Amino acid sequence: LLAMTTLASAQNYDWAFFSRYADANAQVTTTPKAVIMGDSITEGWFEKRAEFFTDNNIQGRGISGQTSSHMLVRFRRDVIDLDPEYVMILAGTNDIALNNGQISLENIFGNIVSMCELAKANKIKPIIASVLPCSYYPWRPEVKDPAGQIIRLNEMLQKYAKENKIRYIDFHTILKDEKNGLPEKHAKDGVHPGADCYKIMEEMVLKELR
Repeated sequence: LLAMTTLASAQNYDWAFFSRYADANAQVTTTPKAVIMGDSITEGWFEKRAEFFTDNNIQGRGISGQTSSHMLVRFRRDVIDLDPEYVMILAGTNDIALNNGQISLENIFGNIVSMCELAKANKIKPIIASVLPCSYYPWRPEVKDPAGQIIRLNEMLQKYAKENKIRYIDFHTILKDEKNGLPEKHAKDGVHPGADCYKIMEEMVLKELR
């Protein structure tokens, strides 16, 4: 009975959360200027600043808690099928926070590279966003030196972007404090931006979409 219950649970488990945007994707009738693929930072962006998305023909496809592995799996449904001109990939912080278990920086980087390659193969222009600064994960205090790990991952991403002529948005340099974290004026919990912080990010994004 336990085995049958476990199997039934597995059969109903939407690991990558394809269902999250299934209805929204079906309602997209015009070609988006851009899709922003991400986690709770992107999901919260739409919740706090919906007008940025609607006014600029941008679709937000962020899901709280997701890692780059989740995003790679749902990239076809939530990005490619919408056929945007651009996709901005804002991923990696939840990987470093171990939300989906242990993963090396090289494999996080690889997931983001794979999303870029999928985008380019489908004539979508990728934009890589730096991982936002963070010096402490409130839900995962055992993670050591997240600030340093984020800097190393961003260095890898920026180098890849430069070598492959991919646009790169350096949120980290603009938003970081002296501890390479996200200061309280930008994020009360040190992770998730407030509305004013999103406004700073929006200016940077729009420069790349012009």
